[in-house]
Amino acid sequence: MQERIPSPLEAWANFYIIVGSAAAGLTGLQFVVLTLIAQARGLRGNEDSVSAFGSPNVVHFCAALLVAAILCAPWHTVAQAGVPLALCGIGGVIYSMAVFRRARRQQGYTPVLEDWLWHNILPTLAYAATLLAGVMLTRFTEGSLFALGGAELLLVFIGIHNAWDTVTYVTFIEAQREREETAAAANAPAPPAPQAPRSTTGG
Repeated sequence: MQERIPSPLEAWANFYIIVGSAAAGLTGLQFVVLTLIAQARGLRGNEDSVSAFGSPNVVHFCAALLVAAILCAPWHTVAQAGVPLALCGIGGVIYSMAVFRRARRQQGYTPVLEDWLWHNILPTLAYAATLLAGVMLTRFTEGSLFALGGAELLLVFIGIHNAWDTVTYVTFIEAQREREETAAAANAPAPPAPQAPRSTTGG
């Protein structure tokens, strides 16, 4: 007889419904962010910067939604649920490595320590925790579920932080550009006054 899903999985159902719904709803936030980036004159055409600091947020939200859907599915055994979770973790770690390379390659923005933390280190840790929890779900069900809950909640918070950080950065860039244009216009020399036309009658 196959092992039935233990009660701890069912006890987490409401948690993942909340996290999954939040991740799905917040995905729309990133479309607003990308629209602001597209409208920012100084950031147009910088595809590497968008790939490094914009697109990953959508992936984080979708990953949290996917894990929530996996754990809410009617699996027959704990091992069946652990396999797709481990695959999600592996894919996330590989993707985080690709994002790190894009962040180093792009030339539109110079990341600081906080950027490396929120855009690379924390997402990698969250995906690594998802991988480890998926592998250990059968042997340490309760601990793995808490690790999964923390990892997916962290991905949602990462996406929110990064989206807001991008919005404030774009807003600052545009405000600074407007100040520079205003100052340049104020310091520009006045155009010469038009000269009166010369008389052709000789008078």
